[in-house]
Amino acid sequence: MRTDLIRKTALTAAGLAFTGGAIAGPVTTAFAAPTTSKPATQTQTDRKDHGDRELGVRYEAQPNFYYCGPAATRNALSVQGKNINVDDMAKEMGTTEAGTNSINDITPVLNKETGKTNAYRSVEISTPDADAKQTDTLRANIVKTVDNGRAVVANIAGTSTDTNGTTHSYEGGHYISVVGYHDNGNTVTIADSADPNTAAYQITVEHLADWIATRGYATS
Repeated sequence: MRTDLIRKTALTAAGLAFTGGAIAGPVTTAFAAPTTSKPATQTQTDRKDHGDRELGVRYEAQPNFYYCGPAATRNALSVQGKNINVDDMAKEMGTTEAGTNSINDITPVLNKETGKTNAYRSVEISTPDADAKQTDTLRANIVKTVDNGRAVVANIAGTSTDTNGTTHSYEGGHYISVVGYHDNGNTVTIADSADPNTAAYQITVEHLADWIATRGYATS
């Protein structure tokens, strides 16, 4: 298995079975954060204090097993009030049944739809496990991006556990959106297109960094 930034990232059937739900979609629901309740008709930003922030998401589940890249990008852009068709984004990203090849295929689409050529950049965590410096950089990047009213898109692989003890497994690779942070970025909120039953959950930034390891993420 390749371990660089451009590994294939299709969401595998095994990964879907592990999360306990097949994808039958798209399913649309709205969530802002596990701890807030916002109107479904608008994007919301909740600023609790200087250490916590959540962005409102117009969540949509991915319509098939290989659209996690376009779906994560669509959910990320929804926090800016945008609603872009996932099929259109899939074409721009070169998404096939093998998935979306790299975070480098997603960053240009985020920039285009945000309307700024430098709104996003790709950051790689090339090592098998994230070290302290890479984790600190990820934390700072998430806080900066969310404070700018944008979501991070991350390419992940493997298994991780959220703060409620629920395990999420994507051995074949997956894309998720990071739409909020708590405790100064030590915990982050994920929008996950794989299963609307687990559309939102929180994970420590250390676990997220290791989940991204060997891959990369798009950030401000």
